Amino acid sequence: MGLIFLTVLFGIESLLVGIVGYLLFLTVAAWFAPRQTRMQGPQPDRRFAILIPAHNEERLLPSLLENLQSLDYPSEWYAVHVVADNCTDRTAEVAGQAGAVVHERFDTEQLGKGFALEWLIKRLWERNERFDAILILDSDSIVSSNFLSVMAARLARGEEAIQGYYAVRDPAGSWSASLRAVALAALHFLRPLARSVLGASTGLKGNGMVFAADIIKRYRWPASLTEDIEYHMSLILDGKRVTFAPDAIVWAEMPSSLAASQTQNVRWERGRQEMVRNYVPRLLKSALARRSFLLFDAAIEQLIPPFSIIAGATVVCVVLAALLQNSLGLWIGLSLIAGQAFYTLAALFLARLPLRVYQALLYAPIFIGWKILLYIRVLVGLDRKGWVRTARNDT
Repeated sequence: MGLIFLTVLFGIESLLVGIVGYLLFLTVAAWFAPRQTRMQGPQPDRRFAILIPAHNEERLLPSLLENLQSLDYPSEWYAVHVVADNCTDRTAEVAGQAGAVVHERFDTEQLGKGFALEWLIKRLWERNERFDAILILDSDSIVSSNFLSVMAARLARGEEAIQGYYAVRDPAGSWSASLRAVALAALHFLRPLARSVLGASTGLKGNGMVFAADIIKRYRWPASLTEDIEYHMSLILDGKRVTFAPDAIVWAEMPSSLAASQTQNVRWERGRQEMVRNYVPRLLKSALARRSFLLFDAAIEQLIPPFSIIAGATVVCVVLAALLQNSLGLWIGLSLIAGQAFYTLAALFLARLPLRVYQALLYAPIFIGWKILLYIRVLVGLDRKGWVRTARNDT
């Protein structure tokens, strides 16, 4: 029996060594990546259409629309389009009052952001709207004042699909929001930063995404729950990579409690598991056929489980090694913990998060336990709801 447990222990630890080793490789790469965009000149040369899907967002949308009026980019070079999607409140009215172009959509069968964006993009083409690029923003967000200037500079040098740094709007607002900020510092900053210097694709995060008009014309926006991931798959399988603009920041509101973030996390985990089933085999097959690091890295990113699962599995290995009194297994487990700690702290440092966020790491065991249970529920099919609006802190 002891031999069986040892075999399981070293099997799990071998897998974890590979995962954590890859994360540390990305950490080192991120450390040497540039974090500022080289600006081309003072004159704008790109016209933007800013697309905002909004479902019953009369309270949060005005903040974003006001924010967009203060960008350091000439107002005549961008237009804000709000799709009021199946709204039963004053979303359309407040958007119009703020100067946005309002598009009202009513479809009780095709619900969700992906359908709303597909509908809006098609509508813009039919109306022959003139723009060189589109920016997609969530309605509960605000952006840094340099956002369009940075994106225009990157488009001018040939980048076609660009992801801004998607961060938490109030990272010190609650311990739950702080831990979400920790997660996004790793997922949305450190990893994309590393991939930008390695020549890989940084991925799309669903908010703060910019696409050249030619890309949007060539690749149809998918109407699904995982539209951003699916669009990324379409691009990289065709040899296109998404680049990262770390100095163009979009801050989004996050639920202030674990209960409020339940539907959002379920949606993310369902989407990730669907992508693993539908795309990883194709990515690996194409990576081998083309000898492409771009495709191999994209497959690995989808296969890496949530960090909470990695941390939880490591703790189990340490406990099992201690019970078996196996010094090698214990040493490997403790080394894995050290590696994960370095990866996490490096992400916080690189993303320049406030010290209050570091203090929230004390609550990490609670968050890890909650995330593992949620992951198991999604894995066994207990949470299979369609699109559900994420709970807001104001409602």
